Formats: sequence, structure tokens, C-alpha cells
Amino acid sequence: MASSASVPLLDTSTSIKVSSTLEKSTGKKNLIDKSPETCWTSQQGLPQFIQLGFTSHVIPKHLSITFQGGFVGTRCALYVPREDDKKEWHLVCTVYPEDVNRRQIFDVIPEKPEALHNGVSSLKLVFESSSDFFGRITIYDLSLDGMI
Repeated sequence: MASSASVPLLDTSTSIKVSSTLEKSTGKKNLIDKSPETCWTSQQGLPQFIQLGFTSHVIPKHLSITFQGGFVGTRCALYVPREDDKKEWHLVCTVYPEDVNRRQIFDVIPEKPEALHNGVSSLKLVFESSSDFFGRITIYDLSLDGMI
């Protein structure tokens, strides 16, 4: 890894895939546009996910999410691809966001320290539960800091 300082890992070169989108105006591009006016909203049903692809290997350190209260992913599992099998994912850690409208920051602390040792090319956030009865998730801002 070239840099030891924590830097933003999400930008326009980051590929983003989502499990679903409620409608075109609440699409995945709104996750990282830094506008408080726009958001991504999933369709109903669990689990929902956001998959991030990076142009180089990164070591994620801090995840920041601003949800809409009432539509919060209250249990979010972070997965990375296995080095020997890019189609198989393994759990890095789980975070538990509160049902609030404010920005929440979580340290990405792997259950197995070696999981991020060589960096990762992608990261999948899987929302396993939601504060919404129908399982919808709404995110106004998503950011990830770490090392490149």
C-alpha cells in the first residue's frame, strides 16, 4: 500500500451496484454525490445491498452513512471477496446503525485481522435488517475512508 494516511476511497471512478432502486430519482449515483437533497432508496424486502468496486486495492478503515430515519439498515454486514475466489464473499465485520437522521461513522475492524491485510478490490454492504416494516433502506450520503 502506497499511503499510510486515511483518504476518501469513494469517487466517480468507484463502481456501484445496488440490490434494487425504488425509482429513477432515488438511484445509486445519489449515494456519493455529496448532496443533502438526493438519496438512494431501495425497494422493499431484505436483504438489500450496496457493492463498491475500486480501481486499485484499498484498506477500508471508516464507513460513514447518513440514513433517513425510519428507513435505516439497522444491521449491516461488510463483506469482501475471497482472494482465491472473487465470486465468494466473506464477512469482515458487522455494524449496527441507529434509527436516526444524522451521519453515523463506524470503524471497519475485521473479525479476522488478515482479511484486509493485502487490501481489497471491492466491498459489499449487506443490510440484513431495517427499521422500516417493509425492509426499505434510504441513504443520503455514503463515504468510506482508508488507505490506498
